[in-house]
Amino acid sequence: MTSIVKNSADALGHEHFRLRIEGFGVGTWDLDLATHELEWSEAAGTLLGVAPPGQEVTYELFLSLLDPKDRQRTDEAIRKAAAGAGGLDVSFKVPGASGRGQWIRARAGIIKDEAGKPRHLSGIFLDIGEEKQLEETLRTRESHLRSILDTVPDAMIVIDGHGIIQLFSTAAERLFGYSEAEAVGRNVKELMPEPDRSRHDSYIARYRSSGERHIIGIGRIVTGKRRDGTTFPMHLSIGEMESDGEPYFTGFVRDLTEHQQTQARLQELQSELVHVSRLSAMGEMASALAHELNQPLAAISNYMKGSRRLLAGSADPNTAKIEGAMDRAAEQALRAGQIIRRLRDFVARGESEKRVESLSKLIEEAGALGLAGAREQNVQLRFSLNPQADLVLADRVQIQQVLVNLFRNALDAMAQSQRRELVATNSRVADDMIEIEVSDTGTGFQDDVLANLFQTFFTTKETGMGVGLSISRSIIEAHGGRMWAENNAAGGATFRFTLPAAPNES
Repeated sequence: MTSIVKNSADALGHEHFRLRIEGFGVGTWDLDLATHELEWSEAAGTLLGVAPPGQEVTYELFLSLLDPKDRQRTDEAIRKAAAGAGGLDVSFKVPGASGRGQWIRARAGIIKDEAGKPRHLSGIFLDIGEEKQLEETLRTRESHLRSILDTVPDAMIVIDGHGIIQLFSTAAERLFGYSEAEAVGRNVKELMPEPDRSRHDSYIARYRSSGERHIIGIGRIVTGKRRDGTTFPMHLSIGEMESDGEPYFTGFVRDLTEHQQTQARLQELQSELVHVSRLSAMGEMASALAHELNQPLAAISNYMKGSRRLLAGSADPNTAKIEGAMDRAAEQALRAGQIIRRLRDFVARGESEKRVESLSKLIEEAGALGLAGAREQNVQLRFSLNPQADLVLADRVQIQQVLVNLFRNALDAMAQSQRRELVATNSRVADDMIEIEVSDTGTGFQDDVLANLFQTFFTTKETGMGVGLSISRSIIEAHGGRMWAENNAAGGATFRFTLPAAPNES
């Protein structure tokens, strides 16, 4: 009698426990391993989408309810658990009417009979839709992060508070020569040359103890070391975060090798232009001086000859000596004129090395040299270039010299202007020539200035020499083009010059 009461109490307790857990949306189920008969509670049927509650349940029906991709995997997991390979813990998806489906987690354990043989697989069904949604969100974010890490041009490295690399982006792999698998777990100091390599651990320790920032959030140009031992300049920016009370540091690295090479090339090009500009200025001055000095030298020679004729009838005993001295003076004047003429001919015969050049490239490089400081002066630059009129036959350095001169003149002209805009355009004109236009919003020209603008030694600047525009026009004319200037509608100046288009430009 006592045993019956106890069994009844146990059964009542089990039923009470089952009702309590089902009240939280947890379904119970039981699979007879011998007959494959399956029983599940109303809550389990609701989770699986089976209605009405009294519908006959079979193991085959259960499998048919699952997403086709999950059926075989779930069946294999149940068979392994039934064979005594441990408890069951498997997740699967049940397609729903909305098409999104319901994610369910099945957990169960083996119940053995009196002989110790597995008899039942009994367990619960849990709704894990929110967990799966969160998991999918995290997976999506991780994919987005990985996509960013794979495509961002700057290298990204994450280290912990002890300097150990935790994350190594694709750009970092290319830059330093280590794969992510090789880099993660290493100390970041291995990416540095001496003396930073030996000091880096102390840098981190000092920051963690004092909180004094030397580079975090600031950025600095430092030196990196590749796997092959070569070093390179780089710009390093570091950010800090904290997770579970532990600091992590994220470094963004930009390789400055190409930047420094470009800067060196620009400096070399600038030096070359300055050198050519000086030579051109000297040549122009020599030509002008030759023209101006030839006339007084010829006059000196004539005066000497005239004076000698006046001495012809003199009775002075020194007449012969005076005549000889005047003859020698006249000869030296003529000799000086010949030297100057040869110098002028030498300057005039200078040939340009003309090649097919890209106007956009010439203007870009000249802008880098001649427009330094334009942004600080609030000058708006607008290069509206026609790619169909891009290739010209020109001497690169000489044409850049012309452009640099025009750009610098434009900046000087707009120094006191309220509106500061510099425009460079190109277009094809008749006779297979290409016209380049440089306009500014400066003060423009007075009529008397415009007439003398290209004359040697004429200038409107207090410190100008008056040879820049004269040299520029000589260069353009030597190329077979012409150069002129005019006032524009904005009140500033517009310079135009033409160059021969490259043959077969198409």
